[in-house]
Amino acid sequence: MKNKRITITGGKGFLGKHLIKAFRNHGHENIAVADLPDYNLIDLGDVRRLYEETKPDIVVHLAARVGGIGFNRENPGSLFYDNIMMGVQLIHEGHLRKIDKFVALGTICAYPKFTPVPFREDDLWNGYPEETNAPYGLAKKMMLVQSQAYRQQYGFNSIFLLPVNLYGPGDNFDPRSSHVIPALIKKCVDARIRGEKEIIVWGSGKATREFFYVEDAAEAIVLATERYNKSEPVNIGAGFEISIRDLAELIVELTGFQGKISWDSTQPDGQPRRMLDTTKALQEIGFRAATDFREGLRKTISWYEAEGIERR
Repeated sequence: MKNKRITITGGKGFLGKHLIKAFRNHGHENIAVADLPDYNLIDLGDVRRLYEETKPDIVVHLAARVGGIGFNRENPGSLFYDNIMMGVQLIHEGHLRKIDKFVALGTICAYPKFTPVPFREDDLWNGYPEETNAPYGLAKKMMLVQSQAYRQQYGFNSIFLLPVNLYGPGDNFDPRSSHVIPALIKKCVDARIRGEKEIIVWGSGKATREFFYVEDAAEAIVLATERYNKSEPVNIGAGFEISIRDLAELIVELTGFQGKISWDSTQPDGQPRRMLDTTKALQEIGFRAATDFREGLRKTISWYEAEGIERR
């Protein structure tokens, strides 16, 4: 494994930067990055050029077009098309070139809207995803179908990982497309700096989510790349849930914002509950999340206060 050539799509992104570091910590030095603007992975010519130029033994596919609830509601068509085309073309061209392994990153958004908690991999096909996430979630889930079909017909070694919501230093804090943790951190820190007395948060606060520190996620992906060689999906996460209301109150506390939270119940909550069963990850790849949630939030807030504010 240490001598294999690894190409990471989306390697310039939030998770990608941490993943490169994690691979190097495990002794993998032959790493290439395939990302915009060098490669447009929706374009078949660029996908073929990626394979020709980086000559990978292993491809780890992180690249995705993704955002929060508002972004998903505004862009369902392009989210479906962009994500499905990237996955389909990358896997197919990898098969044609007989690469050793393809590591596909799915999404918790692929699970049915009313999946029993904790989400087990066996529940993945027992219903339709939450409506605002469905085009993105289903496009990513097609990589699982392709992975299993190509293993059955061609013997292609492809695995499919299902990460829960990520957070951590270097996250996307753009309010047009960010997820809930960076969005709340930005609201609270910015309001504190401006002396504002109120922040407005979408939804009722009753929905629950699980959050996965980005360095833990990178470690899980490296372990799966090294140790797992089956097409059955594997959840990777921290194995806990917290309500959005409790999350908002915790971020208010950790950021030092002194004002109040107002809930805009005219806006959607998204999926009612989210938490993964991570038993399989422990059994198959020996992974268990290591980062305490409060500590992970502190590190993320510190990063935003030191670097994120300047990038606004």
